[in-house]
Order: sequence, then structure tokens, then C-alpha cells
Amino acid sequence: MKIPAPYLWFSAVGAFGGGIILVKEYFSGTRYEGKEKLDGKTVIITGATDGIGKETAKDLAKRGAKVFMASRDMKKCEEIRKEFVLESGNKFIYCRKCDLASQESIRQFASRFNSEESKVDILINNAGIMRCPRSLTSEGIEMQIGVNHFGHFLLTHLLLDKLKQSAPSRIINVSSVAHLRGKIDFDDLNSEKKYDPAAAYEQSKLANVLFTRELAKRLEGTGVTVNALHPGIVNTNISRHMGFVNSWFASIILKPLSWPFIRTPPRGAQTTLYAALDPSLEKVTGKYFSNCAEAEVAPQALDDDVARKLFLTSLRWTRLN
Repeated sequence: MKIPAPYLWFSAVGAFGGGIILVKEYFSGTRYEGKEKLDGKTVIITGATDGIGKETAKDLAKRGAKVFMASRDMKKCEEIRKEFVLESGNKFIYCRKCDLASQESIRQFASRFNSEESKVDILINNAGIMRCPRSLTSEGIEMQIGVNHFGHFLLTHLLLDKLKQSAPSRIINVSSVAHLRGKIDFDDLNSEKKYDPAAAYEQSKLANVLFTRELAKRLEGTGVTVNALHPGIVNTNISRHMGFVNSWFASIILKPLSWPFIRTPPRGAQTTLYAALDPSLEKVTGKYFSNCAEAEVAPQALDDDVARKLFLTSLRWTRLN
């Protein structure tokens, strides 16, 4: 019996569509299946008003955590806070002003939190900026390393006493696979001699991993763990400064072709949730995760001398003792 051509055509289209969905699911990465409840736990997360951070904060709120969203845009944060409260039924969600491009703002956030709250169980350093035109923080630091590394370095240190008091507690640094191409240029850490947006971003993400490893060593025996992660290639606003990605060519051709390989924000949040919640990681520290599993880091991320030098440099640049 001869099958009519239209049926063959529809079958082919269906098979192709099914194949695309399977590819999308594969490249979306591993889901975190843990059902942990967080009643009585306190979480701080930066960059919680968009993308991966928003989805992470929402998940933690649904688990019953007391969530503090550290944000520079209070109006946007308040709108999202109301959304979270309605969706999760959890009223213990708060917005707090914290501009990672201003060390004074970070100090004000930490001072208020430390005076008002008795504990912090999980600190998620999630916020980030990527490949922006050269600009400076309030202290005159190149924006990408200023926000992605120095801002979180300062915030973490100002909360360390509270994290130690709350042990076992966790610090999660959201890095990127881009750290594989990174290099810490101590001769031009502030990109004053030459500025390449991609190189500056890669340097900042390598700094995240080096900071993670060095801080983990310094916190041994305290009950505070520090781990870093790569969330995957995720469709968020972090690429807003990349002109080619936002061009008409990308919108019409590149984005549809790459759609199966790009993660949605909820799927991009899975490794963060794994690192923050999985019970098996309670004593695991100084590691780097991807797809909800430990992953290898770049050789330059294993250089203890560079990690130590960057740590000491960061103490000076953030005016910490």
C-alpha cells in the first residue's frame, strides 16, 4: 500500500521536530532533582532580578528559604519580590540595595545585613557583566573584574564572620567555562594599557575560580565551604553588550539555529542549586562544577602562586585588612 505524500511529509516533519526537542533536552544539561526544604535557612543572592539568578532565587523561595536579593535596581527587585511571594507563598523574601560596582554600596549592604540578621547559610555570588565597553566602577576599577571578582570578593569577606557563625554554610561563585581562556595579567589587571572586552571577561571568570580555591584553603576547618561553577550557555541578558549577538543577522539566522544548544534560565540555574543544596557536598570545598557534577578547571586555575597573589591584591584593592 502506497502511503500518500502528505502523510510522509508530516511524518518527516514530526520526526525532525522530535529530534530537535531531544537535542534541546540533551544540551539543556542535568536537572537537579533534590527536594531539600530550606525552612529556617537564610540565603543571599546577587543578580537575582534576571536570568539564572532570578530562577535560582525563585526556586530557593519555593523551598521555604529566607531570601535576600542583593540588587542595584530596587524598583525592579521589588516587582520581582512581589512576584516571588505570590508564586511561592513565602513572605520572607527581601530586597536590599547592593551595587557591586560600588564598594561603598557593598559595605552598606553588609553592614545592614550583619546588624539585622543572625545567620546566613548560603551566599550565592551570581551577578555578572560580560563584554561591556570599557567602563569603571566607583573606585576606578575596570567594570568586568570590578563587579565579577572584586565586588563579590568584598561582599564575601564582609559576610565571613556571619557565615562562620552559621556553619555548616556554603559560598557559591558562579564562574564560566570562559575561565579556560582566561589569564590574570598582573601588569595590566585594570586593562589600562589595552582593553579587550572578551579577555577582560575571561580574566574575571578565571579570578572567580582562583578566589574559590584560595578561599577554600583559608576556610579549612571552619565549616564554610566555597565552590565555583559553570551554569552552561544560557539565554539571558548577560550578552546584551555583544553587538553581533543582538544584530538582525543573529536574530533571523543565528539564534534560531543555536536554539537547541542554548539553555533556558531555569535549566541554567540547576548547577547552582546543586552546589548550594546537595547534601553530598556539605564538606566538599574548593571545587568547580558543571552539569551538576565536578568538572576540571583550566591549568592556570590550579596555579597556587597566582591564586595567592590575586587574593592579596584583592585585599588591597578592596581596602580590607
